[in-house]
Amino acid sequence: MLNPFLTSWAFLVPLVAAHTFHTSVERLTESSSTRVFTTHWYNQTLDHFTFTTQTKFRQKYLVNDTFWDRNGGPIFFYTGNEGDIEAFTENSGFMWDIAPEFGALLVFAEHRYYGESLPFGAESRSKDPGKVGYLSSSQALADYVDLITFIRQSVEGASQSPVVAFGGSYGGMLAAWIRTKYPHIVQGAIAASAPIAQFTSPCDAFGRIVTSDFSAAAENSSCSTNIRASWSALDRLSLLPNSTGFSWLNTNFQLCPSSHMASAANISTLKSYLTDLWTNLAMMDYPYPTSFLAPLPANPVVAVCEHLSKPYTNDTELLHLVYEAVNVYLNYTGQAKCLNLMEEDGIGADMWSYQACTEMVMPFCYDGTNDMFEPAPWDLDAYTKECQDMWGPAGTPQPALANSLYGGRNLASASNIVFSNGLLDPWSSGGVLKSGEGGVVAVIIPEGAHHLDLRGANAADPVSVIQARKLERAHIDKWIKNSNMGKYKKSKSSRKGKINFKLDP
Repeated sequence: MLNPFLTSWAFLVPLVAAHTFHTSVERLTESSSTRVFTTHWYNQTLDHFTFTTQTKFRQKYLVNDTFWDRNGGPIFFYTGNEGDIEAFTENSGFMWDIAPEFGALLVFAEHRYYGESLPFGAESRSKDPGKVGYLSSSQALADYVDLITFIRQSVEGASQSPVVAFGGSYGGMLAAWIRTKYPHIVQGAIAASAPIAQFTSPCDAFGRIVTSDFSAAAENSSCSTNIRASWSALDRLSLLPNSTGFSWLNTNFQLCPSSHMASAANISTLKSYLTDLWTNLAMMDYPYPTSFLAPLPANPVVAVCEHLSKPYTNDTELLHLVYEAVNVYLNYTGQAKCLNLMEEDGIGADMWSYQACTEMVMPFCYDGTNDMFEPAPWDLDAYTKECQDMWGPAGTPQPALANSLYGGRNLASASNIVFSNGLLDPWSSGGVLKSGEGGVVAVIIPEGAHHLDLRGANAADPVSVIQARKLERAHIDKWIKNSNMGKYKKSKSSRKGKINFKLDP
């Protein structure tokens, strides 16, 4: 999620009945890659849970052994999420930063049906249930279990290596779930911005956090207030006679020909685009410049609100402020030719809409009062119809499935997991915010956007994320030393006494 302004970003085309979002913002262009790794392919099993097929497919994974202690050093395993694995390799700098001190082997596994790990090639995107139906989180987790087992069996020195799973967003959910479901395979997990409880969280919580970010970025909540007013301004502009409102938008928003406004349906597309844009800005509200989509300034929400908090006297003045704010996001360098609302997915294979329709059913709704978005209720029946129209019978939602499989916030059987959440991140609405028993630890980063802690260290990092990483390192160290594997195996005499590990608060 290439034209000059959408270098590597993709917005998920929303369902009409309810909005859906990618959990991840990582995108990567070939020229921006800085990590050193070797590319490998594993002959992966298509179906781990029945005996109806023996089909295999090629799963990509990336490896860096620069820092690895080949005498049983740990494996840091990234549980890939919805996109090209190279993007997550580039944007998970915390793993690279701490690999030397732990002597860790770095492994980044690509999720089935994304990037180049396509079981049926181009037909992986088919509506045929016999092809698309093997895309699920449970199949992906089983992929990772088989790959870890293969690495332990085939890489010299790794047979007794403890494994720590890392992931952000949906990848963080997978990291937590693989530790919970397969504790004999993975010894601990760092689950950053992992909304494992989004399925049952209040549907309006996500939008309220986005709104809070924008409200705090300007005096008197003027930024979020103006965004709230922009939706009706767009409606009024669309009703002007002789299509003059559409012409104004086409010209003043510098829309590409393929995105020209001509009907109310086009206005809905623009509104969905802006809803995604404001949401993604909240997710990417990092304290330093980033280049996911195009070069963005530090604290980008503040940057766009410098425009959106200005006074206005009519609809076109307000919408011109909206356009100036959009330009911060899409044209920070001033090189954009036009705004394309219909840009194709650029992350490898846009199959998240299928997952969002089947098992990752996360309700979103807005009331337009407690948030800055246009009112939109959560309507499961309408959502189901849209999913079935898009994917056929294979796209029928199962809203309770994820909680049935993994337990949601019920973590009674979980252990050795750190859940980190930044309070600027709207996905914290579905995150684990309180520590539990059995070594389930919640880390709160008040100034943190989307999995800021999983990114590499930066001079502009707030103290809260520095402390979060310190705590995460301490837990990783404890998990490895308590794994009782390989060189960390304790003698029988040492197991009789209880070992206490003191962690800095």
